[in-house]
Amino acid sequence: MKKLLAYVISFILLTGGSVMAKENNWDKVFPKSDKVTVEKVHFQNRYGIKLTGDLYTPKVKPEEKMPAIAISGPFGAVKEQASGLYAQTLAERGFVTLAFDPSYTGESGGEPRNVASPDINTEDFSAAVDFLSNREDVNPERIGILGICGFGGFGLNAAAMDTRIKATVASTMYDMTRVSARGYFDSMDENARYELKQTLNKQRTEDFKNGTYAKAAGLPDKLTGEEPQFVQDYYGYYKTKRGFHERSINSNGNWNTTSTLSLINMPILAYSDEIKSAVLIVHGEKAHSRYFGEDAFKKLKGDNKELLIVDGANHVDLYDNLEKIPFDKIEAFYKEYLK
Repeated sequence: MKKLLAYVISFILLTGGSVMAKENNWDKVFPKSDKVTVEKVHFQNRYGIKLTGDLYTPKVKPEEKMPAIAISGPFGAVKEQASGLYAQTLAERGFVTLAFDPSYTGESGGEPRNVASPDINTEDFSAAVDFLSNREDVNPERIGILGICGFGGFGLNAAAMDTRIKATVASTMYDMTRVSARGYFDSMDENARYELKQTLNKQRTEDFKNGTYAKAAGLPDKLTGEEPQFVQDYYGYYKTKRGFHERSINSNGNWNTTSTLSLINMPILAYSDEIKSAVLIVHGEKAHSRYFGEDAFKKLKGDNKELLIVDGANHVDLYDNLEKIPFDKIEAFYKEYLK
């Protein structure tokens, strides 16, 4: 049981000096496109937290107002990683896109650092919609969102709440509240969950006494080869030149250990069956997390919902593998439902 608890605390928070040379202040882990412009923007959520994002716009703009997409994730990543790649690629295809850091992470505000919240991280998407809705170059009736990994789940939760969101893509999604409360493949029972809560609440007492926040275990600095394949896959993205970024929790930091308490106690997707707007869930055939997307899709209603399984793709392939991420399909989906 102790090994199970250590495993849960260490790894459920993963999911859900840069080694990359910086050229002209380009601090992303992917190459810069010459077809878009990028600017740093700031906006505030309704909890008063200042969020920071990168706004991507096509260099060649139409005369009419454009559709827009707010993008965040993966869980523990920053906008200079996968969400920025998605944003830049979709901006090349004619959308205004906003890749943003969630509250308490990256360049966004919020104290203490490295904390997650099913409520606040859902709100972050709506705050991004607030910002996009008030831009002169954006049609407020043509706004969608895109969540990657754990923010795929938060994105679906936002779509259930925010009727301004006309189309949602959840790519390689996690339900962070489900995996926190039940473990992978729902392996934790009520007794194991109670023991986990006892451990986390004991840590709360220690944190208060010490005036600091204990850190959960992160990805190892080196692999032994005995780690689960999905951990090796995460390492291959976050800890190597492929995706390492100094501000990313998964690359170079740790979540607060007690951050998982609210995720255990406040399940998202309770009202996802009431989403009336369009939803596309994209998952990899070989992803360990595939069941999150499939189960979320089963709950959705209406003929504007679709599940796409990408042949041969694992969870991390849909972070940055341009041969696996179905951008043609994603573009067509947004163009259909953000008319």
